[in-house]
Amino acid sequence: MDLQSRRGTGTIFTLERRLHMIQAEPEARVQVSFFNLEKPATLPLSLKDHIGPQNPVGVDNLTTQPISPLFCGQSPPLIYYSVEIETPYPAMLSPTPLSLFCALLLCLPLAIVFTVTTPTSTTTSTTGGVTVTNSTYRDTHAIQEPKPQTNLNNQKIIAKIKIKPLGSPPPPLKEDDEQILQLASRVDPNLRLPGKLAYLFLTTTPLPFAPLWDLYFNQTPKTLFNIYVHEYPKTTNTPPFTGVFADRAIPSKPSKRNTPTLSSAARRLLAHALLDDPSNAMFALLSPSCIPIHSFNFTYRTLMNSTKSFIEILKNEKNAHGRWAARGEEAMLPEVTLEEFRIGSQFWVLTRKHARIVVGDKRLWPKFNQPCLDIRNCYPEENYFPTLIRMVDPQGSVPATLTNVDWRGRRDGHPRVYNASEVEPGLIMSLRKGRPRYGDDGTNGSDSSVTRRSHPFLFARKFSPDSVVPLLSITNVIFKD
Repeated sequence: MDLQSRRGTGTIFTLERRLHMIQAEPEARVQVSFFNLEKPATLPLSLKDHIGPQNPVGVDNLTTQPISPLFCGQSPPLIYYSVEIETPYPAMLSPTPLSLFCALLLCLPLAIVFTVTTPTSTTTSTTGGVTVTNSTYRDTHAIQEPKPQTNLNNQKIIAKIKIKPLGSPPPPLKEDDEQILQLASRVDPNLRLPGKLAYLFLTTTPLPFAPLWDLYFNQTPKTLFNIYVHEYPKTTNTPPFTGVFADRAIPSKPSKRNTPTLSSAARRLLAHALLDDPSNAMFALLSPSCIPIHSFNFTYRTLMNSTKSFIEILKNEKNAHGRWAARGEEAMLPEVTLEEFRIGSQFWVLTRKHARIVVGDKRLWPKFNQPCLDIRNCYPEENYFPTLIRMVDPQGSVPATLTNVDWRGRRDGHPRVYNASEVEPGLIMSLRKGRPRYGDDGTNGSDSSVTRRSHPFLFARKFSPDSVVPLLSITNVIFKD
């Protein structure tokens, strides 16, 4: 038996072409081995289902039933494979250097004759006293790939897929944020009905109020919402998300305060939500300490009836200059002047239009993505989004957040935390009655029209993790409008 071994590197399309080119003899057996797979969970299963040991196929079958469509339009991963062909015929002797030299001498005269007799065409034209000669030569070096001559009755290939690690696999490719953001910015701006609410949970800790959110969503048709979670750094001992949060985590990266990483995480959430479902109409950013203070139906009606985003956009706030100059006195120039710089809550609700603007932004983001020199004034997540929306589409938002948070008397950069002992129906009612703070620079109408507005708070923070038990005991109040 003659055993020929051929190794190659390429995509699955490369392997397809190689299998097509195999001149299989009767009773020939072909074994394909893969190693150093980048996607070992996807590639072997697809191939095994297609040309596995229980599914012998001929060369023509591979041609009419290619492997590549199994990837459903995704870019095929780079693979390393070896093809071993076993035939019942004696092995061919390997050519010696002398025999190769003799073959070259025999073929040289033929190559010279072929080159000399190759027809050419020459066209000469004169333009403005300048003679231009155009010559067309036949490409004598073009080699056409021979088509395989196959006969299903006599020639068959039995492909056996055997996965075996050969050496250390290459490191997995890191997710390219720029590519994802670019793709998300190009999604169809038109909404597919019925519109959905996209809940974006930006977590740096576990989700202590998952049981409350479970009740909130479980009373709702699944066709009206989507959930996306940007995970906190996980360890081997971290329990997986359950309930409505199961399998809703996106590929995440570490994020922390006083750095641009929180803004990066929010942009990443928006990108995945845009790419995931063309029905996502409004995008609400929430934290692990957020709770709903209205039913889903009330929240859905409020947001879907609006054509504008809800994002706090405040001008001339205390220490605005310190925040603007946190990366350096002139680091934000010329794109963002102090006059254009805005401050607002980290938690907002954006329309589909504004979500696409955020993920597609390449003008302001490089400025806000710089590391801060003054950490005490570094809050990009509270500056980037209101500044961008104000500069790009000042008429397209209600300049207020719909997440109730109490900053009164706070000096440490953290809002008030509601403890378990404070949770009772009266607290929920008082949070509902609160009035959002509206931006007062007149960009969304006259100052008088701004003061007459009264949008309802839909969410509230911060609640301590141990308050989940008393909150679950008053869901009849929270979910009753």
